[in-house]
Amino acid sequence: MHSYDDEQDRIKVPRFEESAGFYTTPQRSKTMSKIRGKNSKPEVMLRKALWAKNYRFRIHDSRMPGRPDILIKKYRLAIFIDGEFWHGQDWKVNRERIKSNRDFWIPKIERNMQKDERVNQALRNMGYVVFRFWSKEVLQNLEQVLNQIDLYVETRKLYSS
Repeated sequence: MHSYDDEQDRIKVPRFEESAGFYTTPQRSKTMSKIRGKNSKPEVMLRKALWAKNYRFRIHDSRMPGRPDILIKKYRLAIFIDGEFWHGQDWKVNRERIKSNRDFWIPKIERNMQKDERVNQALRNMGYVVFRFWSKEVLQNLEQVLNQIDLYVETRKLYSS
């Protein structure tokens, strides 16, 4: 466990099991099993686009807090592509839309959000800039996402030379 994960104020999430009162339909289980944490479509899309622009990077570097999806060491840039549900996009609104197993999902997502903040801080403390993009953002506005990365890199080049 990384030092950035402070146990005492960490949100507790109950185990997802029938004995704890949580239940999932077989269809939901099948759907959920298809969700991937690594090499998702938006992540691969962004990696291919960055590679085509001659950016060289590491993926899922386990030595870094939070294992950034893409790490461009040369420019001290950590990039995460977050799923909207798992990382709480528009949380105040979407929190109310969760209808089943609320006692599990609400703390689960809030803990993910808490962890994201801690990871961001740990990376910033190491001198990295952190970019977090929603997966839909990458899928629907890849050029805009690339533009943000290009702007950061160009600015970094100006100040490092």
